[in-house]
Amino acid sequence: MFRYRYRRITFFFGRTILKFIFMDLLLPHLGLRRFSQRTRSRRLRRVAMQFRKLAVNMGGVLIKAGQFLSTRADVLPPEITNELSGLQDEVPPEKFSDIQKVAETEYQKPLKSVFSHVEEQTLAAASLGQTHRAKLVEKDAELNGFSDVVIKVLRPNIEEIIDVDLQALTTVGKWLMRYPPIFRRADVPALIAEFSKTTYEEMDYLSEGKNAETFAENFKDDPDICVPRIVWSHTTKRVLTLEDVSAIKITDYEKITAAGIDRKEVANRLYNTYLQQIFDDGFFHADPHPGNLFVAPQRCRPHESNEENNHWQLTFIDFGMVGRVPDNIKAGLREIAIGIGTKDASRMIKAYQLLGVLLPSADIKLIEEIESKIFDKFWGKSMGELQQISFKEMHEFGKEFREVLYDLPFQIPRDILFLVRCVAILSGMCTGLDPEFNVWLGLNPFANKLITEEAGKNWEYWLKEAENYGQTLLSLPLRLDRALQKIERGQLEIQVKDLNTKFNKIIASNSRIAFSIVFFGLLIGGITFFLSGEMLISTIFFVLTGLTFVRILFK
Repeated sequence: MFRYRYRRITFFFGRTILKFIFMDLLLPHLGLRRFSQRTRSRRLRRVAMQFRKLAVNMGGVLIKAGQFLSTRADVLPPEITNELSGLQDEVPPEKFSDIQKVAETEYQKPLKSVFSHVEEQTLAAASLGQTHRAKLVEKDAELNGFSDVVIKVLRPNIEEIIDVDLQALTTVGKWLMRYPPIFRRADVPALIAEFSKTTYEEMDYLSEGKNAETFAENFKDDPDICVPRIVWSHTTKRVLTLEDVSAIKITDYEKITAAGIDRKEVANRLYNTYLQQIFDDGFFHADPHPGNLFVAPQRCRPHESNEENNHWQLTFIDFGMVGRVPDNIKAGLREIAIGIGTKDASRMIKAYQLLGVLLPSADIKLIEEIESKIFDKFWGKSMGELQQISFKEMHEFGKEFREVLYDLPFQIPRDILFLVRCVAILSGMCTGLDPEFNVWLGLNPFANKLITEEAGKNWEYWLKEAENYGQTLLSLPLRLDRALQKIERGQLEIQVKDLNTKFNKIIASNSRIAFSIVFFGLLIGGITFFLSGEMLISTIFFVLTGLTFVRILFK
């Protein structure tokens, strides 16, 4: 069973990678770019459909991957997000009898002696476990102050299934590391190892309960945020019992509007909540997909602030996947927030360096120039306005900085993988709630707050800023004098980096054309000998065709 699962996953990804290489990388080099682009939409939809069927059928890690992709409406084409959106509700549940066996093994007693009632109908089915509504017995209801609960139970044999899935993904990661644009920018095996660690932590419900209490403590003074309480007397490593706080799913836009709740307000609250989690608390809910977020028209419980009990709340559940922001990463993120809020390109470069997202070969000055142009062109636009920007306009913008786009001097540090994932999902969710959601304006007051805090608590801030500007001003006469001396001595050098880049591209293009001719010649020869029955000779030709194909791709 597990060997078949491994082979099926690796075969799917291997086939998909080969199709991408042939259709999107090789054909454009062979002069068939229009055909590749014309069939792209249909191919994306077909691949997404095949992945969705595979994920639903096999579950495990594939469900989690599909749920992440389905939320990227802000960057991924609709062919993919629309097809995968059903994965949020399409995870098939386990039989209740199997779930009951897992729970009773953990409790070492029958369920009917632990709960007065357990609904056999599944409340929600996730990739690792599933939930059922239940009622606590009377004495426990008095102890915890509530009786309606949800029990979350791990799926049977889920540990073995996850082991196989992660082994398969590790194999796929090794394949990807053979492609230069990927291995230069990301340590895929290390990223998969980090993902594996987090997945195994998700299967420990004792740890999840502690995470929920930490999150609740961070928002204890915010009456607009609700976190379910944990029933520790009924919680083990594989069974979690918590307060039932079910409400309107955050992607059920019609019900949110019907409840008289402004969707723009929901998007802003969700966004501001994550600003606090990431920048202030350094502890964030790392899996904000629609199944884990609800909008409650009324408060789940009275709050200490004694405010009216009819105001809506944003409810978080499922704290199996959380992220912690180290101080060095937090410093880089604060620089990004200030840089975006104040449109300061130099701050953005400093942030990138603190986060480690730039390759050593990166042209800092050119990237800073790009950041300035991005601020001038796109700053202040809502997500809806950004999506309306024409392809021609983006193409012209790309042509202006084609050197950086060609080199792509960026990498993905392992430490911020899940933060990037979380922000990506959050961006898609806010855009779904409010197509006119404006990340720039939302970040601006928070950036001003960070600047005020930084300046207020540290008098050296102003001295450092003045020192930076002073050094720049003092160095200008010396730099100008040096330049004039070089001109007088005829030693002034002019860099022709862009010209060299273009020349190298011409050489590479001619090389690809030559090898493409050889490729087609070998392919036609192999087909000819195959049809004539010369199997040995045709095999030799096909092997040479494959080698030529690899040479074209990776050169």
